[in-house]
Amino acid sequence: MRIDYNLRDKFDFGIFIPVSLLIAIGLSAIYSSTFNHPTAGGNFERQLIWGIGAFVIFFITYSLPTNTFRTIATPTYLFSILLLVVVIVVGRKVSGARSWLDLGPFGFQPSEFAKIGTILAMSAFLSRKNTDIDSFKDILISISTGFVPVMLILAEPDMGTAIVFVGTILILIFWKGISLFGLFIVLSPGFVAIAAIFGFYYFLASLILVIVTLLLFCKDIFFSGSIFALNLAAGFFTDYLYNALSPHQQKRIQSFIDPNTDPLGAGYNTIQAKVAIGSGGLFGKGFLQGNQTQLQYIPEQWTDFIYCVIGEEFGFIGSMIVLVLFLFLFLRILKIASTTKDEFLSLTIIGILSVYIIHFLINIGMVVGILPVIGIPLPFVSYGGSSLLVNMFMLGIIANVYRNRKNFT
Repeated sequence: MRIDYNLRDKFDFGIFIPVSLLIAIGLSAIYSSTFNHPTAGGNFERQLIWGIGAFVIFFITYSLPTNTFRTIATPTYLFSILLLVVVIVVGRKVSGARSWLDLGPFGFQPSEFAKIGTILAMSAFLSRKNTDIDSFKDILISISTGFVPVMLILAEPDMGTAIVFVGTILILIFWKGISLFGLFIVLSPGFVAIAAIFGFYYFLASLILVIVTLLLFCKDIFFSGSIFALNLAAGFFTDYLYNALSPHQQKRIQSFIDPNTDPLGAGYNTIQAKVAIGSGGLFGKGFLQGNQTQLQYIPEQWTDFIYCVIGEEFGFIGSMIVLVLFLFLFLRILKIASTTKDEFLSLTIIGILSVYIIHFLINIGMVVGILPVIGIPLPFVSYGGSSLLVNMFMLGIIANVYRNRKNFT
């Protein structure tokens, strides 16, 4: 009993068990979705090998001195920026984005590695004693630190991953304790940018709302004018960015509003995914028995649309089990972040949790048709070595903090 108590005190099974179950569910769904596929038959074996490697990385990260993460923050960030520049120049194109680097027989996405570097770098800056998150200068530095990789990722272009970064940046700043006005400064350009996507009148209405809000905060006219100019620029930049997107990316945004406008093109995956999930019923059709899955109605469904495989073959019960496992994992990570008194570590854990949650919400949202299809995998479940290895490394950081939590409380 003494050994068991010591183990529970040093190792958080509350994060390890849910993730292990999610990886196992993902492997079964990958096997099913590639079982009859003419070219993807080896994906299950590759994911299994990556899974073993991911657990090795998890335990190595778990065993490191906790101060290691603060030490490597800046070098990791700078190296990730270098990799993002390199991939734009010599990377391999996949689905229209030059986002992969090849190392012999292996390929990886530098944007996955950049998640670690950006979270650590922003956490290191925000946790400095002289950082004032309500000062315009420190807000600008914080956002700039995060937006350098965002701009490089948009240059690939990879809109989905860029959205994950933006969401993570905003959540980190919020966790730091930004004031209501500071939060308005950070969020309002995004609000205006989204409004601009829907058309001129939405854009104009959002600008009027920004002006009214600035008047309510009663700041000096020069500062308020600067904030308004920033929002105005955000709207025009969004219009420029939308026009710079490839045609298939524009169609994805258009099909989000109405998938039936292009049922055989951009809206096809969303429609078929909803059919697959809906046909699963309460208990599902059974392992290897899903019509949509086995007949390959959804291209490469073992990646971004793996949740519809689970929904069809394991039904509502199976789908809910996945959601409950994620919810339990998120709440457990949030508890560790909340009880960790070291600000750098708390921010780092929140940054990691943000990545998990944003991936989860976007992936499930696009599968059930309430969000546009932007190519975001489901953490620990979808096929992909880079994603799984990075996610397990980040989970190892959380487990490491839990192991040493008494030193930081």
